[in-house]
Amino acid sequence: MRIARILTVLAGLSVSGARSDVCLAAESATASVVVTAQFGSRTSLKVSTEWLQFDVTAADQSAVAIVEFSAAARTRQSGEVVLTVERAGALSGPGGVADVGASLTVSIRGDGGPDGALDPSAPIVAGRWVGSGRRTGHLAFSLRSSVPGVYSLPVRFVLSAP
Repeated sequence: MRIARILTVLAGLSVSGARSDVCLAAESATASVVVTAQFGSRTSLKVSTEWLQFDVTAADQSAVAIVEFSAAARTRQSGEVVLTVERAGALSGPGGVADVGASLTVSIRGDGGPDGALDPSAPIVAGRWVGSGRRTGHLAFSLRSSVPGVYSLPVRFVLSAP
């Protein structure tokens, strides 16, 4: 407001043909301003594949599929970042039919979380971190089946920073 008044006076003086040697008295003031900014969380996730393929060579043997990941997040201070993985479809096996007794587990190598079984009905936490930054690692999926053959499974990865 004060600047607007000064500008109005200056404009009035220049229009009225005032002499250039007229001095204006200006007040000076100092104040503190508190600014608070909040930034929303942001995530970025890159995975090497979303399609797991297993080659079980003998009955009751395990086959492994590796997925490399790079996860980046910007979150509030001490905010939690969670990487989940879930089945995005059915496990298919030899002849298009999966072994119903097959078990699928996942373990994480690098920055992250616990090992666990990949349940067909719910996602599991594959990694959990605190704070912003970039994390890399790989997930090792292990399939154990009583029927040898090539198996495949689509998976979905989600990185969130609530």
